[in-house]
Amino acid sequence: MDFFPADLAPDVIIGLGAVDDAAVHRIGDGRVSVVSLDFFPPVVDDATDYGAIAAANSMSDVWAMGADPVLALCIALFPKDMPTGVASKILLGAAERVRAAGAVIAGGHTMDSQEPVFGLAVIGLGDEDGLMLKGGLKVGQKLVLSKPLGSGLLTTVAKRGDLSAEDLSDAIGIMKRLNGPAARVGRQYGVRGATDITGFGLAGHALEMAAGAGVGLRLGLDEVPLMGSVMRWAEQGAFAGGAHRNRKAYEGRITFASSVSEALQMLLFDPQTSGGLLMGVDADRADALVAQLRETDPETAIVGDVVQGSGMEVG
Repeated sequence: MDFFPADLAPDVIIGLGAVDDAAVHRIGDGRVSVVSLDFFPPVVDDATDYGAIAAANSMSDVWAMGADPVLALCIALFPKDMPTGVASKILLGAAERVRAAGAVIAGGHTMDSQEPVFGLAVIGLGDEDGLMLKGGLKVGQKLVLSKPLGSGLLTTVAKRGDLSAEDLSDAIGIMKRLNGPAARVGRQYGVRGATDITGFGLAGHALEMAAGAGVGLRLGLDEVPLMGSVMRWAEQGAFAGGAHRNRKAYEGRITFASSVSEALQMLLFDPQTSGGLLMGVDADRADALVAQLRETDPETAIVGDVVQGSGMEVG
């Protein structure tokens, strides 16, 4: 159903009809506004970390589109009995990440909820000819991933009380890390196809890119970066329900080599929180892009190729 036909809003160049990370509105002189929102319940116990991760995750969609956040509004659903100090820590954690991004929180909205839910609505600005889209991949490019996988699995294990403090701290640090530097470097290297890896896992979001561009993908699991103790827990099958739902939704479009273990297959479907950027870059620029990205995202790696065809081969 077409609620908003294109002729009613010709300056909305990416909206409901596109499977992309944010809406894009043309504002003139080659400039665009990029708008997104995201929110979720706590993924970690510490309130400040929760606010920071939620803010980093919310701004990520704007960076994934090739723009930079300038303004954010808080979306806060908190229980009536939540201590004021806890709510303040969530907001302070978010504010620190927004300031680090060079943006500002300018307001928001709160309401009562049985469980805490927090996130941001984010407005970014960019150049129309510098947009990075899910459908921007081209055959012959290399796929580059800027953060390691495993946040969904590790936070699930942490909720059970089984994850070491060191491993949890490392995962939190990666989730709090902003995707702004990776996006800006990507633009410098001519990246026009990108997305951020979040709830659909690497497999789901990569397949969205492949479908949008009309291409196929080859992924080398030996090259995919993983967080600390991820393989230990993957081999124990400690995945949350979201990973299994993702697998059911996407595995029909993936061909796995016989050598790929069940644990590694499942890691492709692990829902990520504030994951990295997956970008397509021309092959002759890939090594230089990775080297520069590793200055801020040390786990960055070339993880695959863009090929003719459809779907994804994993080996």
